[in-house]
Amino acid sequence: MSYLRIENRHLLLALLLPAGAMAACPSGQDTLFACSTTNGKQVQVCDAGRSIGYTFGRPGRAPELALNVPRNRASTYQWPGAGRTTTYSVTVPNGDTTYTAYSTFDRLADELDFQHGIQVEVRGQQVANLRCREPGLIDNLEGVDLPPAG
Repeated sequence: MSYLRIENRHLLLALLLPAGAMAACPSGQDTLFACSTTNGKQVQVCDAGRSIGYTFGRPGRAPELALNVPRNRASTYQWPGAGRTTTYSVTVPNGDTTYTAYSTFDRLADELDFQHGIQVEVRGQQVANLRCREPGLIDNLEGVDLPPAG
């Protein structure tokens, strides 16, 4: 069994994934997360400072969903440093529905298996889990300064 210690997973992802395939957030906003899902749609989570934006839809078309919530209404989960599975996420609420962009992997597995996606919950019940395709993925969820999920 071989072990790989990861000090900077963002650097590892940058080395493994092609750049430029996914559109970044608008100028003046930080891209927290962006990907193309396995069903051919695109999702973005953008940090505009005072607010967090979430867009979802087909490339080249008007978004099917575009949210912009005050920063204090969005939340994050940051891996606490214990346990074998690392998880980082940002959750954007919309009434009874939440959209959670996530990144997770088993840091002790023989082979790294990064999983990225969007989990949709309605009244606390998961109704969808859309997985991301790796090419063009932008994952800046680690270290996000938002209220903790809870």
